[in-house]
Amino acid sequence: MAKKEKTKFDYAKELRQLKSDGPARLYLLCGEEDYLRRSFLGELKKLCLGDAEEEFNYRRLSGNPEPQQLSEAVESAPFFSERTLVEVKDFDINVCRDSQLERLKDILGDIPDYCTVALLTPADREPDGRLAAVKAVKKLGRYIEFTVQDQAALVGWIGKRFAALGKSIGRREAEQLIFNAGALMNRLIPEIEKIAAAVHGDTVTAQDIDELVQRLPEAEVFEFTDQLAAGRFDAAAETLGELIRCREEPVKLLALIGMQIRRVYAAALALETGAAREQLMELTGVRFDFILQKLRSSAGRFTLEQLRSMVELCAVYDYKLKSTGTDGNELLRELFAALAVQVRC
Repeated sequence: MAKKEKTKFDYAKELRQLKSDGPARLYLLCGEEDYLRRSFLGELKKLCLGDAEEEFNYRRLSGNPEPQQLSEAVESAPFFSERTLVEVKDFDINVCRDSQLERLKDILGDIPDYCTVALLTPADREPDGRLAAVKAVKKLGRYIEFTVQDQAALVGWIGKRFAALGKSIGRREAEQLIFNAGALMNRLIPEIEKIAAAVHGDTVTAQDIDELVQRLPEAEVFEFTDQLAAGRFDAAAETLGELIRCREEPVKLLALIGMQIRRVYAAALALETGAAREQLMELTGVRFDFILQKLRSSAGRFTLEQLRSMVELCAVYDYKLKSTGTDGNELLRELFAALAVQVRC
């Protein structure tokens, strides 16, 4: 159901290590938290280049460059500077194979003392640790995965962003913002700026967030299952209708509904068996305690039999959607009616 929980990423620790040890010769920078990754690259750039001319010492490549192009960039000597920085954006390490891999290992294994190479993978494409290319780069340089910040760090960061714009926000309101807009900083920044510009007072309220934030489909689907759990079928129908009106792909919506119901089922099983918080987080992929509490609350309103039937219904309708020519939105409405029947039982 969910990937194994990753080791906690500590951005402040990575920065301290960079500043104390200085730039390494090679970095593989990956992960979905692209805002922090670009911030780290900015700090790396300052240490490597200082006030030197970027035109001569900062070489930017994109994609998977030809070996000769990468070799020339790496070997170019600095001009009025002690170091050079080579950035390779959108580098897909997962496609490096055979002779290309051998040439890449030759280049990255012989980076001059004056050069730092930063390979940035696409934010939505995780390096496959089983591949020889990933293993080779990890052995040759520093591998840093920029994951979503933990709850305390993210809430604190949101507070600082609002404070810089002359507004204050409480912990619960910050959590509500994360729930509605997601945990990625690049998505949160425009929402924070929009809220700060629209709110007339000094304090951001829960109502401000509900009225101003564009909610992610995942948040809407979470609300949809909560409404089903509470027997608020008219509200659930309205939420589903809004998702359909927003032109979300039926395949994506059904996948989100199925995933959320499986999460609620997992939470119900955890309540039944007394599973630990860490086990439930790993099983469901939920990162934050406040969302886990919402999940547990929702699970407590269903019986295990109801949830098993609802999981089966989602699987049946997923098959129908992918194997028949039936209108996807119509199937979503049929699924809602079938789920409502299960809740009423």
